[in-house]
Amino acid sequence: MATKQKKNEIIHGDCVKTLATLPAGSVDLAFADPPFNIGYDYDEYNDDLSCNDYLNWSRDWIKGVIRVLKPNGTFWLAIGDEYAAELKVMVTRELGLTCRSWVIWYYTFGVHCTHKFTRSHAHMFHFVKDPKDFTFNTDDIRVPSARQLVYGDKRANPKGRVPDDTWIIEPTELPKWEAMASEGAASRRSGHRPDNLDTSSSVQPSETSPPESLDVSTSGRLDVSPPLPDATPKHDTFLLRPQDVANGFSADSDTWYFPRVCGTFKQRKGFHGCQMPEQLLARIIKACTNKGDLVLDPFTGSGTTLAVAKKLNRNYLGTELSKEYATESKKRLENIKPGDPLDGAADPLKSAPKTKNGTTRTKEGKRVKAKASA
Repeated sequence: MATKQKKNEIIHGDCVKTLATLPAGSVDLAFADPPFNIGYDYDEYNDDLSCNDYLNWSRDWIKGVIRVLKPNGTFWLAIGDEYAAELKVMVTRELGLTCRSWVIWYYTFGVHCTHKFTRSHAHMFHFVKDPKDFTFNTDDIRVPSARQLVYGDKRANPKGRVPDDTWIIEPTELPKWEAMASEGAASRRSGHRPDNLDTSSSVQPSETSPPESLDVSTSGRLDVSPPLPDATPKHDTFLLRPQDVANGFSADSDTWYFPRVCGTFKQRKGFHGCQMPEQLLARIIKACTNKGDLVLDPFTGSGTTLAVAKKLNRNYLGTELSKEYATESKKRLENIKPGDPLDGAADPLKSAPKTKNGTTRTKEGKRVKAKASA
């Protein structure tokens, strides 16, 4: 039997059992960053299940989340490569939610590897119960349109590191369909159809409008960012740091750049090894809830989701298997008041130093101003 609605607390216990006690249709937004089943050393959870056991467990807790969501509720799932495909298919084809966005969270200071590209991303699925009725506050999330290279960190490997598995390549020319979109837009304004418009079955004339993310100016040309300055650090055509790409990661795109909360960051809570940036959670909570809504996190962990919800004047509810994590997260929340500023920079591209403004070290160990070179 479901209990009375709870809010603004953390419930210590198994999330599957706890979710079953919550009232159905009571939660506006659920954000889950579950264990990835990669053998991480949690204090009270086995992160090394068989594939079938992990998927069955995931199905159980996700069904619990869906049950407590309001008819117009939203569910965000953060997951690693290993099970992203299976869980996305499970939630949409088996459990009936609609995927609105598949966001890639790209971070620097990734998990360095030796025999594969350095992992520097996580998948974040944005699901809704009703594809025609859900909250998405676009205006609330708009923003204005590395050790060796910048920080002079003596721990940096002088040989460099393995590249990230999210690649930033300097643009060279517009893809064919973008050029067609530009030409098609101009022709519609002039009343003429271009002679070279592809009318094959794969690209119909009705499909020549550019997507919303591409701005066609009144002259009929696509608004393309200016060429990158020569001083932009790159290796061949691969750009080295996102801070040096002026328009590389905008808030309305589905690849988000936020640095990980590393162990040396002042906002890092020492009791938990996996802590998400507050600004990343803020983008989701601002977009998908309104003040006074209820935000649920079935894997409270370090308490970041709940902390951000409280700062943004939302109600919150968390479940947590670990007694230590639950206790420490409660302490974190006790020191937060609604309206408190968020940790971290709202626009990491502007706050993080560009390569040319950083420092590096000479072979002798002296810290000097970084020198950006193409």
